[in-house]
Amino acid sequence: MLNCEDILSQFVSPTSQLWPILLTHSRCVADLAVRIALAHPELSPDIDFVREAAMLHDVGVVQTDAPSIYCFGSLPYICHGIAGRQLLDSVNLPRHALVCERHTGSGLTTDYIVANNLPLPQRDMTPQSVEEKIVCFADKFFSKSKNLTQQKSFERALSSVAKYGDDSRQRFLQLDQLLHIDTLQ
Repeated sequence: MLNCEDILSQFVSPTSQLWPILLTHSRCVADLAVRIALAHPELSPDIDFVREAAMLHDVGVVQTDAPSIYCFGSLPYICHGIAGRQLLDSVNLPRHALVCERHTGSGLTTDYIVANNLPLPQRDMTPQSVEEKIVCFADKFFSKSKNLTQQKSFERALSSVAKYGDDSRQRFLQLDQLLHIDTLQ
């Protein structure tokens, strides 16, 4: 199993103000993602990979301009997934890198990227594998900006993806149908 904190520390200084935010968020997402994965043995998720990918999914925030979470990069926040993919590709973690790219909202379609003139590659960035879907879904229940360890309600999580359009909202509802567990809240 990967030492995810060592990997994160290659890109984010452990002495930075971002470090505890990123680590807390990632651990919360990883814990929920593993609970979801364990609740669905019928989907045959790779549990170790789910934990690793959840720990690494937001590494790209370090390259974005999001001062409220101590990120002082040059990219718009919407680019954190693709930035994370590039970072993890650079350390030969292509499968983990895809989780980074595909977790924003409940995934971004080519049509959405084009219609909104987003500064992203024009390709499908929706979660494909069961592990990608689990991490994407679990991520929506935790914030990086306030109450880091408090799990959001389903309604709040749904509202957070709805800003990416009705198709994102529908994908989230489909993920809930696939991945719902009674102990989600």
